[in-house]
Amino acid sequence: MKEDFLKYQAQTSPNPLALEISHANGSYIYDVNGKEYLDFIAGVSANTLGHNHPKVSQAIKDQIDKYTHVMVYGEFIQQPQVDLSKLLAKNLPKPLETIYLTNSGTEATEGALKLAKRYTGRSEIIAARDAYHGNTQGSMSVCGVEEQNSAFRPLVPSIKFIEFNNLNDLDKITTKTAAVILETIQGGAGFIEPKNNYLKKVKDKCEEVGALLILDEIQTGIGRTGKLFGFENYNVVPDIIVTGKGLGGGMPIGAFISSHTIMSCLKQQPKLGHITTFGGHPVIAAAAFATLTELLNSNLIEQTLIKESYIRKHLVHPLITEIRGKGLMLAIMVETSEIASEVILKSMEKGLLLFWLLFEGKAIRISPPLTISDNEIQKGCTIIMEVLDEISKINR
Repeated sequence: MKEDFLKYQAQTSPNPLALEISHANGSYIYDVNGKEYLDFIAGVSANTLGHNHPKVSQAIKDQIDKYTHVMVYGEFIQQPQVDLSKLLAKNLPKPLETIYLTNSGTEATEGALKLAKRYTGRSEIIAARDAYHGNTQGSMSVCGVEEQNSAFRPLVPSIKFIEFNNLNDLDKITTKTAAVILETIQGGAGFIEPKNNYLKKVKDKCEEVGALLILDEIQTGIGRTGKLFGFENYNVVPDIIVTGKGLGGGMPIGAFISSHTIMSCLKQQPKLGHITTFGGHPVIAAAAFATLTELLNSNLIEQTLIKESYIRKHLVHPLITEIRGKGLMLAIMVETSEIASEVILKSMEKGLLLFWLLFEGKAIRISPPLTISDNEIQKGCTIIMEVLDEISKINR
């Protein structure tokens, strides 16, 4: 299978982990040789309820028996789409009440950028350096990492960049600005949280000049930071939010969400201002509805902060310089990228899955399923500490 994988599937990096998967359940993934791996990645924050959650799996099976794709998004009334949209709206602050379902987070980012331009009649977008909002060309255009973007230029014009958490840069937001797009917590840059009421100050500046604030909740949303959406931690309500990843419970989904007034402008002048064939696919919407319902009817969201403290308690080591992030969106910081890679690869040998961050080489991702148990956390942290001890001995 590995030979066919390398031959027939397009590769995204020179050295993929190439773990040959047999099945997965709960917090574990199993390879074809029967070895189990404790999953501290959760599909890069996507498997909110772990693998093969019975309620999500049953929702998928039930919907398949009714119908799958029947019509492009927005024409036929389909119960899974309506149920999911209504549940999201009821658990968001006003005026975030209208949901556009998409196939992925990057498509949701594209829709949000179009929406802001259409509503304001402006073309300038302001984004943060070292951001990550997806990998289609519009989304790449608002990712301020030239190493990633340079090979694909020209990208979308009229993009300006500011530094995350830098209040002096807010003067760049003017009456020419359609929207400012930011991650609620910067992900690829190293799980960097907003400080000093930063997001609220950005929103105030946007309101002053008539621009919109788009917050990217693709990774911070769906309970990962101790609230349903990350922005709820930071005293701000954006004009548009973008979500994805964990909403689908392991299925591909995205959404951009705004007020009814703002979202209505996609209906006309021109009509079909944003369209998608498979967005809101009924099987995936059913899985997302089951995921969201389980989260809201349990204490899993509140437990993320307790589990964060448990992880921090167990990960104290001279090679760890700090642990960034919030809830179950954490990054272990070490002194060099070489140490980070060694920890990730040696941990996999010992049966623990960790991963890198996109732009911060000294970071080690910890983003397990929200369903992970205290015993599983302790088991994973023990492996990390063992690996760090081994590295320390080698480097003496």
